[in-house]
Amino acid sequence: MGAFTPLRSVLYMPGSNARALEKARSIPCDGLILDLEDAVAPDAKAAARDAACAAAASGGYGRRTVTIRVNGIGTEWHDADLAAASAAGPAAVVVPKVDSAAAVQGLVAAMERAGAPDHTKLWAMVETPAAVLDALAIARASERLTVLVLGTNDLVKELYAEHVPGRAPILPSLHTVLLAARAAGIAVLDGVHNDVKDTEGFLAECDQGRQMGFDGKTLIHPGQVDGANAAFAPSEQAVEDARGLVAAWEAGAGSGVVTFHGRMVENLHVESARRTLSIAEAVAALEG
Repeated sequence: MGAFTPLRSVLYMPGSNARALEKARSIPCDGLILDLEDAVAPDAKAAARDAACAAAASGGYGRRTVTIRVNGIGTEWHDADLAAASAAGPAAVVVPKVDSAAAVQGLVAAMERAGAPDHTKLWAMVETPAAVLDALAIARASERLTVLVLGTNDLVKELYAEHVPGRAPILPSLHTVLLAARAAGIAVLDGVHNDVKDTEGFLAECDQGRQMGFDGKTLIHPGQVDGANAAFAPSEQAVEDARGLVAAWEAGAGSGVVTFHGRMVENLHVESARRTLSIAEAVAALEG
């Protein structure tokens, strides 16, 4: 397994906006999704494709994980988008509305025909009832698929649900996709928070996502980056506790019973602590 890659904050940026592509070089997000889909008008699709591919291939975004979101399967732009994005060699190609394992396999085959290098992975967006119900099959369909991305706006629409604080109408769907990602051993990103002025609601949603187990959150505005980075990184106290727990475990190896802060320590606690430390180290490297 390779080094852990933080994806606390993954920001959508319109591929058609040259200023946005330039600004993204200095935004302290962990990842970028250069968007060819929702953020781009039909008459700007071709130009956005060229600009996003050039940006992704430039290597000018430092340690950020740079991806390209193509237009959906079946649209008039999809095939050209997928071929160009694959050839550009970003960290990943993000595909909306991936509804089945067969779709994943078809996407991977098309990426390989287009010459996608090994490091260019597939991120599948889960945003329909069919995708939620088949999430495990989707997550296990190909080793090139490394991230599931919740498309919560479309999911709410497809369910005839409502956007409400706490997201009760879609919590079962969020949990189902989380379970699938963890069962498949891949990452999973929470959906966007639509109201960029609702800082309190956004931070609450970040906390909820972290508590549920998401690796990070997709974002629609640079002003959301700092909140997501803080929410999805281990706190100083969590890091201190993880170090202490691991040290206690290693000091007590072979003794039969190990305790830390008055609680019995088992191997599962040690694994969680070591994961916390690996995340903290990766975040420090990214921000350093």
